[in-house]
Amino acid sequence: MKTPMRLTSALLCGLFAGFGSGSAALAENADAVENPNEYKLLSLIPGLQAKRSNRLIEPAREVSLEMNIKFLDREIYNPVTGRSDPVRLRGYEDARAGNNGINALVGPTISVEPGQTLRVKLNNQLPVDDSCNMGSGGNVNTPHCFNGTNLHSHGLWVNPAGNGDNVLISIRPDVSFEYEYALPETHPAGTFWYHPHLHGSTALQVSSGMSGAIIIRDDRAPIWDDAGALERPGDLDRLLMRADGRAIPERVLVLQQIQYACRNAKGEIQTNQDGTYFCKPDQVGEIDNYDLFGPGTWPTSGRYTSVNGEVLGTLVDAEVGVPERWRLIHAGVRDTVNFEIRHKTGSASHANLSAENTETWIEANCGEPVDYNVVAQDGLTMSAAQTRSQAILQPGYRVDALVVFPEAGEYCVVDGEAPPEASIGTPTPSRRLLGLVNAVGTAPYGTGSQEWLTDWLIEAAGRTMPANAVAKVQDDLANGLKLSAFVPHPDIKDDEVTGLQELVFNIDVSGPGAAIFQVDGNPYDANRMDRVLTLGGVDEWTLYSDFVSHPFHIHVNPFQIVKILDADGNDVSALGSSDGGDPQYGGLKGVWKDTLWIKNPGTTKDTRYTIVVRTRYQRYIGAFVLHSIFWITKTKG
Repeated sequence: MKTPMRLTSALLCGLFAGFGSGSAALAENADAVENPNEYKLLSLIPGLQAKRSNRLIEPAREVSLEMNIKFLDREIYNPVTGRSDPVRLRGYEDARAGNNGINALVGPTISVEPGQTLRVKLNNQLPVDDSCNMGSGGNVNTPHCFNGTNLHSHGLWVNPAGNGDNVLISIRPDVSFEYEYALPETHPAGTFWYHPHLHGSTALQVSSGMSGAIIIRDDRAPIWDDAGALERPGDLDRLLMRADGRAIPERVLVLQQIQYACRNAKGEIQTNQDGTYFCKPDQVGEIDNYDLFGPGTWPTSGRYTSVNGEVLGTLVDAEVGVPERWRLIHAGVRDTVNFEIRHKTGSASHANLSAENTETWIEANCGEPVDYNVVAQDGLTMSAAQTRSQAILQPGYRVDALVVFPEAGEYCVVDGEAPPEASIGTPTPSRRLLGLVNAVGTAPYGTGSQEWLTDWLIEAAGRTMPANAVAKVQDDLANGLKLSAFVPHPDIKDDEVTGLQELVFNIDVSGPGAAIFQVDGNPYDANRMDRVLTLGGVDEWTLYSDFVSHPFHIHVNPFQIVKILDADGNDVSALGSSDGGDPQYGGLKGVWKDTLWIKNPGTTKDTRYTIVVRTRYQRYIGAFVLHSIFWITKTKG
């Protein structure tokens, strides 16, 4: 039996197209960064007695939600002017509960469990868009159908066909469509996200804030067979419990780059003298075309990465010595985020802080970085926690981190420095402030984050694990914070591989005023099936980019990283590898992901990196896609 897989040229201008309210200043009104609202789920089929965990009653086996897609009138805080700019952007709304007064710049969170079937009714309430009706003379690889849409459950292990996670359909204005995501019982718990994925308009819609978190939750304990082999991995959720049985504090942080602008009477982007975007108080910012956020424009636009819709907001209620789970989701398209938490040492206000002056402000007011522990990437628990002071998030990445604040006070959340070849935009953008954290309390912390967290987790394992699992889990934690009992997919061994695949990305820049993304030398064609893959097979993929760098994402089946070789053949994926100052690949060897940066710091084959990953095709048949960066640029005249 075989499953066809369609390789696409990024679903044109696709996700990786990479190349608060009130008028007072934020330091005065201190807009709080809160977790996004959650969709109101309707239970359709009752649950049965527990089969997976120690719960007495299972949750509903089928649940539904209803989302409206419409233009929403909201505000985005502008640090330069110290006031909020009105914006009118495409966004998601809970059809059953509205947005309950929250900032609709980020979609509500979807929380479900393995074994549930989630039905999502999507109502496209955007205005009619004639560009959705491109005939045979239209070019599918030019931006179009800005008000058409669909839905992608990024990272979920679900059916890609029919009304499953099917990104090859178009939901036009005034049309409703119901998706059905049947999560298998074995689906990993973790951090995923949703966004539109229509070829021709994906990046424009995602840049408008059309994205939100999907959190899969469960409390399954690990199970070993009689021979001592792990038969079923457990969920990290179960380990991360406090003594009172509640989960540790959790922050769902959706990072977005909403590059809105206003136009003058000639239809040109309105800017200040330094080139940064500017809206008058009586104007409404919009994202109406791709010229607003073309390659290289993010640093010069003066816009800020928002966190849950807030610009330079404050994360409140952090308690000293209390571990928190931070679920970081990069839902932007224009900038790499190098996530840091630093002690705030200065007393200067960040009110009216322009992007141009941020570097100087951080240097004067933000001290040394605080270590935290990364425990999952792209929703999948890693084999061991990794202590980091900076986590690199490319578009589409997710990082789960355990954060413990060592002392009371304010902390800076910073998008830190990185070399040009590690980032979407070059030259290297200066450091940016993302917001602040206010930590309170006097709880003891110990001598170091790694030691303190190790002790805390070992104690938690004693409380949360079944008797036959306690010793194994505690042993792992004491030996380098290993989490092997919670890794959702077993390693792919050499003798398991049944096939080899090679894939080359390129961008054709030979045409006047355009750049066309290619996979193996071909632009996207909806009528072409590039490869047929065998269900039950295991492939090793070797990935290259012949022209610049960009993120790569494959649907349905995640992959395990085997090695990442630089242009000289050195493996830079081992823990601690710096790759000439670029830390993004260090520690990725053996890690499971669904999105990965394919690096080429130049424009020729001589500078390209070699990425080797392995993946299994275990469950689903039907067409599904992999894709990467694509953009169109037009020259004047």
